[in-house]
Amino acid sequence: MFDTMTVTKAVGGVCGALLIYLLADWAATAVYSMDTSSHGGDGAPEQAYVIATDSDAPAAEAEAAAPVDVAALMAAADPAAGEKVFGKCKACHKLDGKNGTGPHLDGVVDRPIASIADFKYSTSMEEHKGTNWTPEVLFQFLESPKGFASNTKMSFAGLPKPEDRANVIAYLAASN
Repeated sequence: MFDTMTVTKAVGGVCGALLIYLLADWAATAVYSMDTSSHGGDGAPEQAYVIATDSDAPAAEAEAAAPVDVAALMAAADPAAGEKVFGKCKACHKLDGKNGTGPHLDGVVDRPIASIADFKYSTSMEEHKGTNWTPEVLFQFLESPKGFASNTKMSFAGLPKPEDRANVIAYLAASN
């Protein structure tokens, strides 16, 4: 019933299938991966192309040129709306004093940067020691974590809407 040739064919078939699976995975990762750090980049995905339209250009330039009044946004911030936006952060951060993938965020507003003793921060976050997480600094960090600390472990791209950033900061301040 089972001779040596049958067992050899079965084992060869399983090994061949695994090899094909591994090669397909390798090829798919090479083609579709968003991680450019292994290819000499800074870890941020490069934009493939930009479609410029005449109607979008003046609005984008005005938005980029206009400075954001953080104090005014914070005065109008809604902690309830910030709680909803904080849902994006819950996968890595907690508010109960326990670290997750990222450090816990209870008491983060006005807390010194990189100050949680039992959390291993990246070197670029360690460079910011001595500075506090003021609402203005948090606002800047939440816009672009990689722009604030280039090799931060935080892979989140950031919150592009200033209102969302202000609401999250208000929620974090209210939950202290």
